[in-house]
Amino acid sequence: MGYEVSLGTGMAARGAPEMGAPELTAGAKAEILVEALPYIRRFWGKTVVVKYGGNALGGGSDLADFATDVVLMRSVGIRTVVVHGGGPQIGELMARLGKKPEFRDGLRVTDAETLDIARMVLVGKVNRDIVSAVNVHGPMAVGVSGEDGGLIQATALDPDLGFVGHISRVAPELLLRLLAEDLVPVVATIGTDGGTGQAYNINADTAAGAIAIALGAEKLVFLTDIDGIRARHDDPTSLQSHLSAAALEALIDDGAVAGGMVPKARAAIEAVTGGVAQAHILDGRSAHALVLEFFTRSGVGTMVTA
Repeated sequence: MGYEVSLGTGMAARGAPEMGAPELTAGAKAEILVEALPYIRRFWGKTVVVKYGGNALGGGSDLADFATDVVLMRSVGIRTVVVHGGGPQIGELMARLGKKPEFRDGLRVTDAETLDIARMVLVGKVNRDIVSAVNVHGPMAVGVSGEDGGLIQATALDPDLGFVGHISRVAPELLLRLLAEDLVPVVATIGTDGGTGQAYNINADTAAGAIAIALGAEKLVFLTDIDGIRARHDDPTSLQSHLSAAALEALIDDGAVAGGMVPKARAAIEAVTGGVAQAHILDGRSAHALVLEFFTRSGVGTMVTA
């Protein structure tokens, strides 16, 4: 593809390689490729869904690294769907427009004006940024909204939340057609009521889980701004490398998983109990987090299984 992925010397370690690492020897580079081979063979032809969170979307090198990882995955035969959020970016535009956000139970109260802002940011800005970053390497990413082709069908979640949607159905046919053409769909999570045409803002974590189930994905990966699930949310040393769905549910019940991590955890539980083999929660700010997770023995972040 005409590009190079530099992973430093700590490829199999948890987390990103240290800055200023020495140049790899030819032997070390060969070992990295050999280590990756069984994982390339395992995931060839499999579908994975990657949720790229607004908190991980730092732009610049962060977005460029993510795009390179997506291109590498696609180039070795992994059918990749990107689902993205954009909460911080929506909040920034609301502030610039003088509109104060309101949240209830972690969900943004969405009146008609806020819905318009969310659509502008998610479909017109964040989606375009991700598609452009991937397409630097070749014309392979296609931006879509959940409104396109009836992809994400929704109803009102709660009248008090306004136009916040509950997913009633994911129709994967559009994504399947794009994947069959070796393209990378990039999905903005605006859903629609097929009967009335009313648009709804959909929680991107929930949407990613529902899309993964509908596609029969092998993996669902959440890229966010922390290193994974912790047994004690304020203690980085309590990072959990592997959790069962039941164990993760217990951490939610105990309050160890709280705030914005709850929708990710719930979506991971629903995905693995709905047929997805594995769900992962990684720090999307770490360089090449996807490559480290998919192509090394140790991986990074937290893996959830049924």
